[in-house]
Amino acid sequence: MQSSSDGYGSAKIILQVLRIYQNQGFSPVVVLTNEGPIQQNLSQLKIPVYVQNLGILRRKYITPTGLLNRLSKNLKAYRFLTELHQTYRFELVYSNTLAVIVGAYWAKRRHIRHIWHIHEILPGPKPLVKMLASLLDQSTPNPIAVSNAVANHWQPLLKESNIQVIHNGIPYDPFSEDYPDAKKDLGLHGDNIVIGMIGRINPGKGQLYFLEMADLLSKKYPNTHFILVGDPFPGYEPILEEMKKEVRDKNLEARVTYLGFREDIPKVMAALDIFVLPSILPDSFPTVILEAMASGKPVVATRSGGASEMVLDGETGYLIQVEDIEKGIQALEKLIQDSELRQNYGEAGRRRVLNLYSLQAFEEKIKTHLWQYLSQP
Repeated sequence: MQSSSDGYGSAKIILQVLRIYQNQGFSPVVVLTNEGPIQQNLSQLKIPVYVQNLGILRRKYITPTGLLNRLSKNLKAYRFLTELHQTYRFELVYSNTLAVIVGAYWAKRRHIRHIWHIHEILPGPKPLVKMLASLLDQSTPNPIAVSNAVANHWQPLLKESNIQVIHNGIPYDPFSEDYPDAKKDLGLHGDNIVIGMIGRINPGKGQLYFLEMADLLSKKYPNTHFILVGDPFPGYEPILEEMKKEVRDKNLEARVTYLGFREDIPKVMAALDIFVLPSILPDSFPTVILEAMASGKPVVATRSGGASEMVLDGETGYLIQVEDIEKGIQALEKLIQDSELRQNYGEAGRRRVLNLYSLQAFEEKIKTHLWQYLSQP
């Protein structure tokens, strides 16, 4: 079960997991909470897909009314899984992200093995964190965490479950290809130093923080241009409107380009000189940083969750404190002023991602986890 149907991080990872499960002789059936781009990918894999509102947990639902809404959706999803079970007779349930809770509860009630792939660091509210930790303990003996940061957050809250860290890995070949006209195709001048951020628009990703840095830097460095890629989660459209207002109010229309959702991320990455991910809430293990490093781009990211494991400060880019505008500006200025530094950091990042976060390593660890889990009594 998948919490989103877009083409962002967790959706890319579930596609890799499903390919591995298929190669191991399993016949996956996928339930998506809504329609979206990954349906085409699943169709290519010849995987049956069903769309059913799974009552996904989001921060916006952490209100009395919102939680009642989620309970209602989860009850309907529970009945839907029961009906689907009559056709497929499931032997294993895999839930991608803690935002999907119905699969764990449904599997527990039927004594079916359950794998939970944890992508979140959730500081609060405490009752929700406690509930999720309890459900993890009851349903999933060996959850997967995408980073040490995620495991370190959840493991102390668990009494029974033992978390295994498996860092994400994706196909990197598209990010090593040459796109000589990448800047031109985005309407940019070849001499521009292009600084980009790619990420789903939500309260934690830091798009407004990025725009604040863009405003200050563009005044000092006329040859810089800033790109934002990503569309909002449903319900977070006001953040996009606030971003557009910031661009208008600060007269940044000629210096900032908003591209919305893109499927050609390797080509967009090729157009960048510097990649920035200024998350202001803990970000578990951002797949987009892997993509940036594989593209040979220096990365500036906040010390927020898994980014601290991915980026080597002063070797593949810079790590800055959350919402520290001054440090963010200083880091970006070093890279803007020194093309050789950008190239050296980018090459070091590419070597690091191919050595430590390879798709092959990810596949082997997922396979080992699957068979060890299934062999348990």
